[in-house]
Amino acid sequence: MNIWLVDDHHLFRAGFRTLLCRLRDANVTFEASNGQEFIDHLVVAKPDIVFIDIAMPVMDGVKATEEALARFPDLKIIILSMYGEKEYYTRLVDLGISGFLLKSCDFKEVEMAIEAVKNGDYYFSQELLQQMVFQSSASQPDYDLSQRERDILTEICNGESNQEIADRLFISKRTVEKHRANIMMKTGCGNTASLVVFAVKNGFYKIDNNR
Repeated sequence: MNIWLVDDHHLFRAGFRTLLCRLRDANVTFEASNGQEFIDHLVVAKPDIVFIDIAMPVMDGVKATEEALARFPDLKIIILSMYGEKEYYTRLVDLGISGFLLKSCDFKEVEMAIEAVKNGDYYFSQELLQQMVFQSSASQPDYDLSQRERDILTEICNGESNQEIADRLFISKRTVEKHRANIMMKTGCGNTASLVVFAVKNGFYKIDNNR
């Protein structure tokens, strides 16, 4: 995997790079100290996974992520966040990021995030999901999801693919796809990541703190 690191703190990048290089099949091929350097280098090459900080000079991580995903919607971006930056979370999720990690997390969680994102899934720090829940209002609208749609939403939050959901619920993959489309339409979510955040915020899915 070609991994890029985008963070304005050289010491953090150096330490993070050292840890990443210990992983099998992981190679840090580019580093940038701000979002503009990252965007400029996308013209030259395209990474498998990008780790990007939010607060940076010249161009911050939010703007850089927005520009990068506008050009390459399939780009896999994992946001590195500090506490107190939760006002950006929902916007970034709606843009289509692949994950959120706290900079203070254990490296084991970084490995879990890489594995999930590499396989086309998402990964959100449980602590960050909880912060996003606290942003939501006490009273939530009724989204009128059927029981089957709720079951499928739960499986989506568990990271199951459409085929895995079909096998688990003894229905066809096509049926799962139809239900999934209906859920997206009813909730107004544009991608799987925003759907998971929606489910947590609105009580359709409970965060497992032991995950």
